[in-house]
Amino acid sequence: MMKTRLTHSSPLLMALLLAVLLLVGCRQQRAQSAPLPTLFPSPTAPIDMQSAYRTAMLFFDAWQRFDYATMHALTTFAAQDATPFEQFKELYEDVHNLMALEGLTITERALLRQGDRFVVMTYDVDFDLAVMNDFSEVGRNLNLVIDPQANDWRVAWSASDIFPEFGEGATLNFIANAPSRANIYDRDGDVLADQNGIMVVTNVIPAEIPDTATCLPLLAEAVQRPLEDIQRLMDRSGSNWVVEVGTMQPPEYQTYVERLEQSCAATFGRRAVRRYPRGSLMPHVVGYVGYPDEEEVTELIRQGFDAETLIGKSGIERSWDEVLRGTPGGQLVMIAPNGARQRVLSEVQTVIPESIWLTIDDDLQEYVAQVIGTAYAENSGGWATTSRGAAALVMDVNTGEILAMVSYPSYDANALTPFPQISRAAAEIEQERITDDPARPILNRVTQGAYPSGSSMKVADVLAAVDSGIFPIDFTYFSTGRWQQGNDVRFDWFGPGHGRVDFAGALRVSCNSCFYEVGYQMDGVDPFILPTYMRQFGLGLPTGLTDLTEEDGLIPDPDWIAQYRQVPWTFSHSVSMAIGQGEVQVTPLQMTRMYGAIANGGTLYQPQLVRERGILDQRTRVAAPRPNGALDVRQDVIELVQRGLCEVTTVRGSGTAAHIFNSSYGPSPLMNIGVCGKTGTAESGSGPPHSWFIGYAPAERPEIVVTVLVENAGDGSAIATPLTKFIMEYYFFLRESS
Repeated sequence: MMKTRLTHSSPLLMALLLAVLLLVGCRQQRAQSAPLPTLFPSPTAPIDMQSAYRTAMLFFDAWQRFDYATMHALTTFAAQDATPFEQFKELYEDVHNLMALEGLTITERALLRQGDRFVVMTYDVDFDLAVMNDFSEVGRNLNLVIDPQANDWRVAWSASDIFPEFGEGATLNFIANAPSRANIYDRDGDVLADQNGIMVVTNVIPAEIPDTATCLPLLAEAVQRPLEDIQRLMDRSGSNWVVEVGTMQPPEYQTYVERLEQSCAATFGRRAVRRYPRGSLMPHVVGYVGYPDEEEVTELIRQGFDAETLIGKSGIERSWDEVLRGTPGGQLVMIAPNGARQRVLSEVQTVIPESIWLTIDDDLQEYVAQVIGTAYAENSGGWATTSRGAAALVMDVNTGEILAMVSYPSYDANALTPFPQISRAAAEIEQERITDDPARPILNRVTQGAYPSGSSMKVADVLAAVDSGIFPIDFTYFSTGRWQQGNDVRFDWFGPGHGRVDFAGALRVSCNSCFYEVGYQMDGVDPFILPTYMRQFGLGLPTGLTDLTEEDGLIPDPDWIAQYRQVPWTFSHSVSMAIGQGEVQVTPLQMTRMYGAIANGGTLYQPQLVRERGILDQRTRVAAPRPNGALDVRQDVIELVQRGLCEVTTVRGSGTAAHIFNSSYGPSPLMNIGVCGKTGTAESGSGPPHSWFIGYAPAERPEIVVTVLVENAGDGSAIATPLTKFIMEYYFFLRESS
């Protein structure tokens, strides 16, 4: 907050300030032939110390408010002509920005007479800085004279009134010690992002170039800068200066090095840049770096960075940017015209950047990505022709830690950095693919993809139906394969119907008609009950993940339908919502979190991606179980849902996923520990349905929940379920223990 202390202010000060503001408004309109108005009454004596004091106080007050227009108007007309307002303002703003000045406090000490028409105000000033240590200057002088053009007191201003050394041609500089950006690791310390990328810096000495006509076009081609820029750079450099012309990636360096040495006598250096060793493995999580946007530059400069500092643009690189880049240390130094340091005004210690360790297991991540990619390759003539993408997620049900997060298709994060660690040609091809691919590789389908959930929503129906008291826990339903209320006629996916089922059985066989009835009856009691429960379970709302961008999704209710669809709500809306259709839109992360809560007994955990932060072995634990919601239903209702989910995979002949986990080739080893889950086949409105499977294991003491969603691929049991099985088998039986 700006400090505005003047030790002897008077009630007249504000009135005087208003008069100055009027003068500022009129200053630009002053005609040369018109008589100039005076700000104050003409002095009654050659020296009027009170009027001089008032002018000084107005000048100090304006400086403390960064009111440069008022300051400028209080200077002599000669000073105004020598330093026009825009230049005056720019001088102060440049200095204040360089200092990261937040405020200043001025304390006047004495007003001394120096002849008949000249006085000196002695004062102290305390500078309050945002980044560096505050500092003070004592015994400064402000010179005031009676300006004959104004017939009143004015500040005889010069650049020395900013800092005394400015009057001698000195400049203020911030000499920074910018730290190198820290690394990102997986949970076991495998490098995901580092500063070990290499750019080759190309240098030449103009006087030593053997063939200028050949050299300059070759330099322009090699460093990819316009020839005109290269020529201007040479023109403004001394003939014996070492001129940094630009940078090349290592492949380009190999192409041009011999010719540049021959034609330009070029020399080369190395510069470390951001690198993603496994650039396409998890770019949606790690993110990438880039140049700051225009609106970000001012704040970066205030922190001691420069306009070309690379900052996080997406993913962990963005959400943990300040931790990863630290803060430059340095000194605020007054430099004499000859380059010598005159004095240090202030300094600040470097804030060392800290590395980040994710919750992600990169081996598990790689396997999940491989499973999804292989499935698309093997079905290139089948469902992969209609499916644009998929999402897969593995999460610890007891902590919320995300162990793998795959969005397919992926992209190479190296291609989006200013200094890509692949050839420029390869980077341009990848950038074009990212932009033009209708599958939208840049989209993180786990957190930003919003989809109808299909039958995987039925667990929410059971929880809401029984906990609300609208249905008894031992409710049964007889499925004939057909459900009808009025003109709304719907059918089970199994034509003959499923016969008599309880709620656990309805989950096991995924009986649509049973849940049509649930939606219908709950709507009859109160159409807000079912959507309210679904939101309580975390659907249609952000999960609390702080590190990546999340899509809210949507759980509709009568108010939303009236506002955005402008049609009356009917029971058909609830019936569709009960099977995850209609206007329902949820993210795979939201569904994973809800199923994780079912597995752990009712706690909705905040999903987490960052496990630790620190320097070398000095780490601080970041990840900790953070409940940020609860299913908030009776425990016996949760146990009912758990039983139904376990029957989905184990009851052969009726469980919708049992044939996958107990195939004709033999049961999966997962059957030894128990796996529970739910298939989902969600109509998308265009093309084949989305395929879902969400499951957890072991059945008795669950550790992980796995979600697989494959867009427009077909039946949930046929597409998503086998992929989930492979992922779980790898996790429990094939991966190395950490």
